Amino acid sequence: MLFSKILAAYDGSKAANKALDKAVELMKMTPGATLEVVHAFDFPRFYIAEGFAPVPAKVNQDFYELAEKTVEEVKSRLEADGVAAKVEMVQGAPAEAILDYADKHGNDVIIIGSRGLGGIREFVLGSVSHNVVQHARIPVLVVK
Repeated sequence: MLFSKILAAYDGSKAANKALDKAVELMKMTPGATLEVVHAFDFPRFYIAEGFAPVPAKVNQDFYELAEKTVEEVKSRLEADGVAAKVEMVQGAPAEAILDYADKHGNDVIIIGSRGLGGIREFVLGSVSHNVVQHARIPVLVVK
């Protein structure tokens, strides 16, 4: 058995959809494997000088509603494909939230999409997939 407890990180992007396809494919190839899909979101923070500026409640509500919509989309997609998977939404910095989820739930592989950021842009901005790969204690499959 390759992997028995697969975690797919999902944010609704094209790369995340490809990663989800691979996760489903891997799950179907491995008898008894389970699939968990996690959507990690975080509320915006605005830095001004040496502190944080308050974020209007409406902005936070919009971010939360978008996260809920993303989770409902992936649930509908999996259901339409006849795939039984656990889908959860977690709040926090996405890379940290994904890694924490994998640790707490005993996943043995993380499948995540790559945004394709390269060179200086990735160095300056960082990327969720890059951070997950660098800090994961389990194998990570990055799908382009």
